[in-house]
Amino acid sequence: MSICKKKERMQNLIIVGHPDEKSFCYNGIFKTIQKTLLENDGKDRYLNEIQVIDLYRDKFSRPRTDLIEKYKELVRWADRIYFVSPVWWFRLTPRMEIFFDEVLTPGYAYQFVPVVGPYAYPRPFLSNKKIRTYITHGAPALPVKTLYLNSPKLRLVMGVFTFVFGWRLSLWFKTKQFWSVPFVSTAKRKKYLETVRKDVVRDLRKHQIKQK
Repeated sequence: MSICKKKERMQNLIIVGHPDEKSFCYNGIFKTIQKTLLENDGKDRYLNEIQVIDLYRDKFSRPRTDLIEKYKELVRWADRIYFVSPVWWFRLTPRMEIFFDEVLTPGYAYQFVPVVGPYAYPRPFLSNKKIRTYITHGAPALPVKTLYLNSPKLRLVMGVFTFVFGWRLSLWFKTKQFWSVPFVSTAKRKKYLETVRKDVVRDLRKHQIKQK
């Protein structure tokens, strides 16, 4: 009975990488994910467990071995992971990048399998995880997608996620970018957040259907 109940639950990990709690990433996207999960928890609704890795509220001074082990345990625990970060200098924030470097390590998150000579391919160890990612830009979409070939998203999906979560087309479509965040209207920001809310509700409904 207890095993069945465990399977009915959805274990959600939110990883937020913004130093400013008043930012759109933190106070907007992160809070919307958290609120939507909590609102849809309870009897006759969805059974959720929620854990948060708040990278800029944790102490990152070295040595951080215990902190990294804690993060690895939370990743193992999670059914679904939500990543939230702004884009700074065409990559995510420094602490989110440290998370990738020190948590998603070879032997834990993936392993290279030799093919021939110097060639190998990454075997993912976290392919059972469901992923959604929200990244924000100060720039508009047109120059990033054309002049810079959408390099922040391309590098994130192809250079990080496919190594550890496997080759899935959904990783591309579930990595969403919100553009010109400091400059858009309040109405536009609300549309961005409504997109986030609908995504989370969709995730919850899919999970409930699978358990029936």
